[in-house]
Amino acid sequence: MMKRLLLLTLWPAAALAECPPDPAQEQALSAVVSRFAKAPDRNVALDLHNRMWRVLTDAPDQTAQDYLDAGMERFRMGDFPAAIKAFDALTDYCPEYAEGYNQRAIIRFVQEDYEAALPDIDRALALTPQHLGAMTGKAMTLIALGRDAEAQVILKQALALNPWLPERALLKEPQGEEL
Repeated sequence: MMKRLLLLTLWPAAALAECPPDPAQEQALSAVVSRFAKAPDRNVALDLHNRMWRVLTDAPDQTAQDYLDAGMERFRMGDFPAAIKAFDALTDYCPEYAEGYNQRAIIRFVQEDYEAALPDIDRALALTPQHLGAMTGKAMTLIALGRDAEAQVILKQALALNPWLPERALLKEPQGEEL
């Protein structure tokens, strides 16, 4: 914990270092996501869901991991300003790592600052198009903004990757005509 707090105070120095790319992450994520459609039941899908999050939260190097862990810890403790600071440091240090943006968007969503969440969600999805957490987060954010039609498109895209998502309950039935 002290290491993480120290890292946050020294983040400008760490930001001068270079975050290495992690080409294996996209491949590992694709391998997990491709298995959702074949999951025979909810328990298998839940196991895959947990594996997916382990892949997404495995940062490219130890410095990025420390920022991510510090931000997530601060978030769990309800210290949103410190969590935002950690994720700001993470995205500055490692701008090609989607999870920093996604975690910052989650905080903005919890704070009901939906407009501020969208750019981070969009950046996370630009970096990692199969990021199901960012996809469902975007759908929920759009719903909160009253942009239901856009949310339905994103939900359908996410459900095409993982039909077991609990957010499928947000999918609206197509409107038919009365006879």
